Amino acid sequence: GDKIKVTWIENIPENADAQRVIRDLAQQGNKIIFATSFGYMNSVMKVAKQFPNVYFEHATGYKTSKNVKNYTARFYEGRYLAGMLAAATTKTNILGYVAALPIPEVFQGINAYTLGAQSVNPNIEVRVVWTNTWYDPGKEADATKTLIGQNCDVISHHTNSQAVASTAEAEKVKVISYHSAMKKAAPTQLIGAVTHHWDEYYAKRIEDVLNNRWKVEPVWGGAERHMVRLSAITDQAPADVVKDINDVYAKMEKGEFNVFTGPIVDNEGKTVIAEGQQADDAHLTRMNYFVKGVIGKVPTGK
Repeated sequence: GDKIKVTWIENIPENADAQRVIRDLAQQGNKIIFATSFGYMNSVMKVAKQFPNVYFEHATGYKTSKNVKNYTARFYEGRYLAGMLAAATTKTNILGYVAALPIPEVFQGINAYTLGAQSVNPNIEVRVVWTNTWYDPGKEADATKTLIGQNCDVISHHTNSQAVASTAEAEKVKVISYHSAMKKAAPTQLIGAVTHHWDEYYAKRIEDVLNNRWKVEPVWGGAERHMVRLSAITDQAPADVVKDINDVYAKMEKGEFNVFTGPIVDNEGKTVIAEGQQADDAHLTRMNYFVKGVIGKVPTGK
């Protein structure tokens, strides 16, 4: 209510401008500042030293201090659900995935997408094209066309523009978008979207500040905090699959479903998670392999 005043500033480059903007927000009397891109991390750390009575929260980073904590979401949980939807939609059994950079977060997403798809159809194959950047609409469009040329009839992506969605729309190929439901970019071909939801988390952190309960406790939250969802599911999706997706999400909410539960084998035949075992966070943050069903080799950077 009237206890809260919100200031937001958009499209701040991840350079010295970020430090200036964050400092300005602190000087204006803002008590808690959310910095919502990985590249703001060092700017947050520098400004936080100068304003010890202001609380700072940084999305997707890893550095903390007395008044800086970080938070991120288990995006891979939404990817698993997206894979279920894709498997129920494909006619070729070949799914396409436009990936940004070969880091653990992206491997988590590709592998979860594949596992979710295989839970519906064990014959699913996933093909990946890397852009090696988070944002390059031209490369993302080219990657989408490459995947379509490889007979992929459902495309998803872990990149930041609408190029995958708009290219899929132009090529009349089904697409599952990321970050937001890109209905304007793909009005006829969008079948779902892996989306992030921060409102519940932000409300709790603001309450913590109001009640002097704010603590430096890094958060990696998923369905149990409603940070990740599969949104905008098409009306054309089979009702039984939508029910299965909702049932799995309900189990995720209760902590009763772990995407990475063994036995899981990589695409070179090696067991990476044994039967009855579940991947812990240490495993997830080091993930550097493709599960069985993903076609291709892990990039080595060479």
